[in-house]
Parts: sequence; structure tokens; C-alpha cells
Amino acid sequence: MYIHMNTMAKTIMVSNEAYEELKSRKAERSFSEVIMNMLNAKKNKTGNGLKSCLGLLKKDKESEEIEKSLKEEWKKWNKKYV
Repeated sequence: MYIHMNTMAKTIMVSNEAYEELKSRKAERSFSEVIMNMLNAKKNKTGNGLKSCLGLLKKDKESEEIEKSLKEEWKKWNKKYV
């Protein structure tokens, strides 16, 4: 993905740790693209982070009881306020 940037470059200083983190996310993209994508992701919260967690937790008896309880309470609340 190409992001149109101003042709004027700026020099910034970052810690070695920040540089290594950016470099590890860079792949075939420019540092500018990586930084802009990270800034836009913070600005446009879409729940993509949550999507990556789906299916990680295994269901057990306790989680099923909690889910059942939440569904029952949601039904009570839904009837009361809708």
C-alpha cells in the first residue's frame, strides 16, 4: 500500500528500542507507512484488536455459567428498558 507523503523529509531521533520495534513491523513498507498506520489505528478504533483474540479462550464449565448468567441478566434489562 502506497501512502502519498510530502517529499520533504524530516529527521527524528528515537530510542534503539523504538527503532527496533518499528523495524520489526516494517517488512516491505517504509517507516513513514508504518508510523502512519499505527497512528491511524489509534485514531480509528474499530475493534480489530478484539477480533484477533476471538477463539483464544477455551470454554469450560465456569465460563459457560458466566455466559448463561449474563444472557439472563441481559434479557431482564432488555425487557425493563426497551
